Amino acid sequence: MVIAKRMEPLVAGSSIIRKLFEEGKEMAKKVGAENVYDYSLGNPSVPAPDAVKSSIIKILDTEDPLFVHGYMSNSGYEEVRQAVADNLNERFQWQYKMEDIIMTVGAASGINDILNLFLDSGDEVVVFAPFFGEYRNYVITAGGVLKAVPADTETFQINIDGLDAVITEKTKLIIVNNPNNPTGVIYSGDTLDQLQKALERAETRIGHPLYVISDEPYRELVYDDNQLPFMPAHVKNCLIVYSFSKSLSLPGERIGYIAVSPKMDYYEEVKAGLITTNRIGSVNAPSLMQLVIKECLNERPQIEVYDQNRKMLYEHLTALGFECLKPQGAFYLFVKSPIEDYAAFVEEGKKQHILMVDASSFGCPGYVRLAYCVSTEMIKRSFPAFERLAEACKAMR
Repeated sequence: MVIAKRMEPLVAGSSIIRKLFEEGKEMAKKVGAENVYDYSLGNPSVPAPDAVKSSIIKILDTEDPLFVHGYMSNSGYEEVRQAVADNLNERFQWQYKMEDIIMTVGAASGINDILNLFLDSGDEVVVFAPFFGEYRNYVITAGGVLKAVPADTETFQINIDGLDAVITEKTKLIIVNNPNNPTGVIYSGDTLDQLQKALERAETRIGHPLYVISDEPYRELVYDDNQLPFMPAHVKNCLIVYSFSKSLSLPGERIGYIAVSPKMDYYEEVKAGLITTNRIGSVNAPSLMQLVIKECLNERPQIEVYDQNRKMLYEHLTALGFECLKPQGAFYLFVKSPIEDYAAFVEEGKKQHILMVDASSFGCPGYVRLAYCVSTEMIKRSFPAFERLAEACKAMR
């Protein structure tokens, strides 16, 4: 084998979600796309706001193309970073400066920048189950070891009690995804305060700081008057990673940022280091999209569409007897398998042309994730299939 040994399991495993997506396309060829109910991929189903298109046209029509398409500082255009800092300060009463913002190629790039800065070979990164499965690949690629805290399946809040047992002297980072993919749960301010206390205790024990990556691509997708706590107000050593993929329906454009809290330990060292790792990974974030984002920071997603889908799917599935978490944010429904063999549940779903993601890949076997960022009409068409699935599961018990 010519590829690196650390990459072999990643290549072999690939992405379960992407495999399902491809499987759905093959299924559609056989039974028709209208008869496939693909809940696998978190691909926004509402278009980008009109302001995005208007901004692109205005920038291309009025700005010097050598400026629009040229190099800039590796951390991004100064005016864009200042605009992001000002926007965060206005919304969350914080103290970011332009220098605290590093524009990135989406959230994935930002997370990888942080991992590559902090991790030596064998260093550990802690996640809380259920977690976004790609974290495992990111950590392994950076030479680290991923350790998962078991899920609190009563509340699906962060399992604070299980955290101390997994933190060792080799632990460097903790990743928190809020609102959470795959559960749609929002971690409360009280939970985050408890997390900070637990980290302080662990830091005293292991003798060095612990840093938290706050992965927030679903920040704007919050329902029922729920409030998303601002992580740096609760956790000292916090690095926010943000993406506009979900909030502005721009997953293919790959634009986001890292925000470095000025209150963190070794603040200057971390900030300077991230500029270096960002340059190594991608040179700089896409120039045109940086300028577009500057004009669209106050744009918001069509939350009402996702909210309608959320309520419709949740109400129908619970009426059929499925045990589900009612999402507070993001656009995922987390469903408990009604039968012990959860893999068989997923396969039975496929027989009904329903594509669900087995949550084993999220570190939480026994559940599936349904991405309801799909057309409302598809959800309605899928109801008879879910009814057949419910009946099939009764027969399998």
